[in-house]
Amino acid sequence: MYIRDVCSDDLPVLQDIEVAAGRLFHEVSMPEIANDPPPSVERLAEHQRAGLAWVVTDDETGPAGYLVADEVDGNLHIEQLSVLPSHGRRGLGRTLIARAEREAADRGLPAVTLTTFLSVPWNAPYYLRCGFEVIGRERETAGLRRIRAQEAEAGLDQWPRVCMRKAVVRA
Repeated sequence: MYIRDVCSDDLPVLQDIEVAAGRLFHEVSMPEIANDPPPSVERLAEHQRAGLAWVVTDDETGPAGYLVADEVDGNLHIEQLSVLPSHGRRGLGRTLIARAEREAADRGLPAVTLTTFLSVPWNAPYYLRCGFEVIGRERETAGLRRIRAQEAEAGLDQWPRVCMRKAVVRA
């Protein structure tokens, strides 16, 4: 498996990955999240055009996971990270996070941020193991507050959510 930039042919595959990964939310009694539609091809293409979309793939079976990001308040913000459940627990998510960290460093950005569910095992607990820290509301930037407001409007706050941050280490 290796990381590469997303190409246009990948975009519908990313949607399939998102649907498959989303099904795991049934296991934690979050069917609303499990049944949530994937990002549109148009939205995924915006990340691709910005150079902030990567897949972990091989030459035989194609993409097994992806990460898309945005720049938010001078940090690289992980918008979505998803891995096919059949490829879970193999370090693919960590590999994608490392790619995002390198991109942040290359762009001179100080940190990588994200928002996630606090109690879902493959969400905040996973990101803590990857070196992220939970940041309190008082440390949320204006952009993160905007994202959290959009998430609340979409109904995501019926489960506890947090913002997380990881400082970028420059080589």
